[in-house]
Amino acid sequence: MILLEKYLNELNIPFDKDTINKFQTYYDLLIEYNKMFNLTSITEKNDVIIKHYVDSLYGYKYFKNNNMVADVGSGAGFPALPLAIVLKDVNFTLIDSLNKRVNFLNAVINKLNLKNCTAIHSRVEDYCSTNRHKFDIATARAVAGMPTLLEYLVPLLKPNGKAICYKSINVDNELSLCDNAFKKLSCKLTDKVDYNLEDNFRSIIIVESLEKCNKCYPRSGNKPKINPL
Repeated sequence: MILLEKYLNELNIPFDKDTINKFQTYYDLLIEYNKMFNLTSITEKNDVIIKHYVDSLYGYKYFKNNNMVADVGSGAGFPALPLAIVLKDVNFTLIDSLNKRVNFLNAVINKLNLKNCTAIHSRVEDYCSTNRHKFDIATARAVAGMPTLLEYLVPLLKPNGKAICYKSINVDNELSLCDNAFKKLSCKLTDKVDYNLEDNFRSIIIVESLEKCNKCYPRSGNKPKINPL
């Protein structure tokens, strides 16, 4: 985990031996469960550190103590679980529609004793129906194109809450399609941070909720993906 320690120092993220041990245990569980379920195609240790752990941690500076965070489409736990390991005073709700992934998330949460995490088995459209405007931050990584993603994230946010979207090389094209989504969902782009991880181009997109959006969003029946705003 020397490579991880190097990046934690570069990102000014405090850590101790217990932090590193948690990341190692997380890796061990990821490899174990990946033999049974297809959680990730990235399994070599240094690749997991760079492409999953460090990429997730690039959003570290946007979180404050006691923030309530919804992570949508959590999959194998990225970005929420790496962030939860280092942000002990931030509360994370991990939402995923596949039960096998939620079982894995719960295994990691229990093994690492992450008191600041809860994993929920639900489609985000269903979860949002009873949890609108509840969160300070909503995150997502490798879930959907930006217009679709905003329809999933923004209705979960309090006014002035932030959607933090982890994206790759095509993000400028995706953003060019977001004008209608910004208008319909009452939100705006506030920041775009580009970075390289071992020659992998990445971006973090920050979108702020301006007010409570119309209760018709997110639309049901997979419409956000089939017919994006």
